[in-house]
Amino acid sequence: MDRGQSLIILLYLISLALQLVFGLINGQVPAVLMVGRAHYYEGHSIDQVTFPIRVFKLLGVDTVILTNAAGGLNPDYAVGDIVLLNDHIFLAGLAGIHPLRGPNSEEFGPRFPPLSDAYDLELRRHTHEIWKALSQPQKRRLHEGVYAFVGGPSYETRAECRLLHQLGADVVGMSTVPEIVVARHTGLRVLAFSLVTNTAVLSPAPRGDDSLVQGKDAQELDAILQKGKANHEEVLDAGRSAAIDMQRIVTRLVSDVFKGQ
Repeated sequence: MDRGQSLIILLYLISLALQLVFGLINGQVPAVLMVGRAHYYEGHSIDQVTFPIRVFKLLGVDTVILTNAAGGLNPDYAVGDIVLLNDHIFLAGLAGIHPLRGPNSEEFGPRFPPLSDAYDLELRRHTHEIWKALSQPQKRRLHEGVYAFVGGPSYETRAECRLLHQLGADVVGMSTVPEIVVARHTGLRVLAFSLVTNTAVLSPAPRGDDSLVQGKDAQELDAILQKGKANHEEVLDAGRSAAIDMQRIVTRLVSDVFKGQ
């Protein structure tokens, strides 16, 4: 990149309220960390959301590791579990809200990139090996699963959760997939983690003529509806409690796999 391009990129990142931090992981492996993330639900376009990935490509990055908070659709998942993504469902992309829509940037990648190999198998294998090697007893479990992207910012309804689960999704969230699509378009290797911060409500809403709700006052009826409801503060708390474990996995992975490259 020349100085003019660098200045334009810097100004664009500032407009998205994003920062890039450059450094060494474990004092050995060069890395770029993105502080903050632009979400589609914040009003950014899908192109703006994925812009940093192309910046990484221009900087010479060859692998991206993404993390997110997600709702658990799989009944076997518990709050605090970590899900290593091995596939995704991009309903918005299928409907045309797609980061590669429009003229193709040939300098980045092909017109029709495949995504059947989106989630790097070698990196996933190493992650499982690292997880097993961690010495202290695990407070949480590591799974592999499918992530469903939704636009947000509202959390999903019960019917939407059941639909996504029936389609094959294990977790659902409002980020990550657009960036992964662009990362694969540019030839970057991808590893992605979801932290289960809440469990989705899959049971249908109680009917108004259900015998179980008859004779209940307004407070009791509200308590029935509140059961399992997603709470943003609880999502944040779960994320903070798992941050250390996530950092340990990523730090060990980067040190083991990329040392000396």
